[in-house]
Amino acid sequence: MSSGGRRPAQPGGGDALEQGRVVAAHGRHVVVETDSGRRVHCHARGKRSELVVGDRVRWAASGDGGVVEGVEPRRNLLHRQDAWRTKSFAANLDQLLVLVAVEPPFSESQLARALIAAQAAGIPALIGLNKIDLPGRDAARSRLAAYRAMGVPVLELSLGPDPDAARALLLPRLAGRTTLLLGPSGMGKSTLINRLVPEATAQVGEISAALNAGRHTTTTTTWYWLDGERSGALIDSPGFQEFGLHQVQPAQLAALMPDLAAELGHCRFLDCTHRTEPGCGVRAAAEAGRIDPQRWRLYGALHEELSARPRW
Repeated sequence: MSSGGRRPAQPGGGDALEQGRVVAAHGRHVVVETDSGRRVHCHARGKRSELVVGDRVRWAASGDGGVVEGVEPRRNLLHRQDAWRTKSFAANLDQLLVLVAVEPPFSESQLARALIAAQAAGIPALIGLNKIDLPGRDAARSRLAAYRAMGVPVLELSLGPDPDAARALLLPRLAGRTTLLLGPSGMGKSTLINRLVPEATAQVGEISAALNAGRHTTTTTTWYWLDGERSGALIDSPGFQEFGLHQVQPAQLAALMPDLAAELGHCRFLDCTHRTEPGCGVRAAAEAGRIDPQRWRLYGALHEELSARPRW
């Protein structure tokens, strides 16, 4: 890429650094987009990279590319964490769109975990239900009824047969915002990207070449602009099979599940875990039917999982 009129790199010299946004990341290699729209292949200084798509960074020119010298403070960071590793998705998000589908059947555990992680990071969330033209749509709608009841918007889509209607429904929700698209493989994420960003395939090829990612393109989180003014963006992240929440403390869990959070404040004990303690207002709400039984079982399973995690 052309270096234009950039000054030579001066690590530590703040006035020699340019600003930009990470729009793709693969290991220590990232693509940084300047505020003027130019994209530069950069690498992170040091052996480990904490950079994620959406980061605002300071970088210096180096040869045909650049070196990221610093990261601006993040508004938020969405990540999942199991007992062994942390996977960061993206930073500085305005909202999360979790895509599920009528077929193949989605995992409610995965969906709930993603929403809990978003709640913990302070990121509003939407659910997209794809393939509503299929016969199983009523069952899928029923499974999502508890999420509608707790105030999570559910957008019903048919990306294959009716792409224009899907665009008309989605674009107003995405305009002017940075949205992370998340969901397991097979839910239609690639189709959604191609419907909303016609030049997406070309962008993926360009980014893959810049990062030398090649066959690993599907593991690369990528930023797409939705409009020529670069006001709205969609971030596509690789599909996942597991979503660890080990960054969440067991005592935080109920407050991060809106249907349970609505029942807090009525327990006999301030440190109530809502599992076996007498006088638990949350458990009483579940027994009275104010909390969906599947959600209540999920809370119990997650609380047990988080309570049993390794203590280092």
